[in-house]
Amino acid sequence: MDAARDPLSESIDGAVPEGDGLHRVRLRDGRTAFLKQRRDRPATLLQAEARGLRLLRSAGGVRVPDIYAEYPHALLLEDLGEGMPTEDFQARAAHGLARQHLVVSSHFGLEHDGWCGDSPQDNTVDTDGHHFFATHRLQPQALRAHRSGYIDDADHARVQRLCERLPEFIPRYSPSLLHGDLWSGNLHCCSNGEPALIDAGAAHYGWAEADLAMLTLFGDPGPRFFAQYAEHAALASDWRERAPLYNLYHLLNHLNLFGRGYLGAVRSVLRRFVGAA
Repeated sequence: MDAARDPLSESIDGAVPEGDGLHRVRLRDGRTAFLKQRRDRPATLLQAEARGLRLLRSAGGVRVPDIYAEYPHALLLEDLGEGMPTEDFQARAAHGLARQHLVVSSHFGLEHDGWCGDSPQDNTVDTDGHHFFATHRLQPQALRAHRSGYIDDADHARVQRLCERLPEFIPRYSPSLLHGDLWSGNLHCCSNGEPALIDAGAAHYGWAEADLAMLTLFGDPGPRFFAQYAEHAALASDWRERAPLYNLYHLLNHLNLFGRGYLGAVRSVLRRFVGAA
C-alpha cells in the first residue's frame, strides 16, 4: 500500500508493517502501541473487536486495552506489556469478571454480529437462551462441520438432538455480558501484573457459565479462582457439569478452523449428553 495514502502512516513513527497479525509499533507522539492488522478477513472482524472492547470496558470489570485508532482492517491498541502475575492476580480477575457478568440484558446476543476467532458469529438477538444457543451457536457450527466432512450424518443428528434437549441440562439463566472467547490466553497479564481481557470480537449477552466453562477448556485457573468469583456473583454448585455443553460450541469452532484433531473431543461431549450414535 502507498504509505502516502495509508492513514496509518499518519499515526505510526516509521514504516507501517506489511503482514497481518500483531505488531508493536511506536506512535508519532512517542507512545508504543499494538497494531492489529487483518487484511485477510472482512472489516467486520476488527469492527467487532472494537465494539467488544468498548462494551467490556463499560462494565467496569477486568481491564481492557484502550483503542487509539480504528481503520477498516487495522486497530491501534494500547500496549499492555507482558509481566508476571501479582499475588492478587486471580482475585482481581475473578472479581472483575463477576462484575462484568452482573451486567445483564433483556435479550441474548447483540445488536451486531461478531467473530469468534476467525469464524463469523451470529448474534441475532433472542429472548430465549436455549433457542439462541441452539440456533446461533451449535447448529451453525455443526452444519459447517458437516458440510466440510468433519462430522458425519450421525454426529450431526446428535447435535440436533442435543439442541432439542438443552432445557433439560441448562437452567433458564438471565443473559449476562460475556467476553465470549474466554480461553486462558485471552486473560492477559499486563506488565504491571494486572489482569486484562483481550481479543473481544465475540462479546455478547449469554449465559455467564459459558465464559467460566471456556476458562477450563485449555487449562484451568483452579478452584480458588471460582470461589473468588462466587464472592461477587451467583455460581451454582453444579456448573462444571454443564461446562462441556457450553464448550461444545468452541470445540466445533476449533474443528472447523483447525481440523479433525478436535473431532474426538466433540464426540465425547455428544456421547456424554445424548449417547452413542
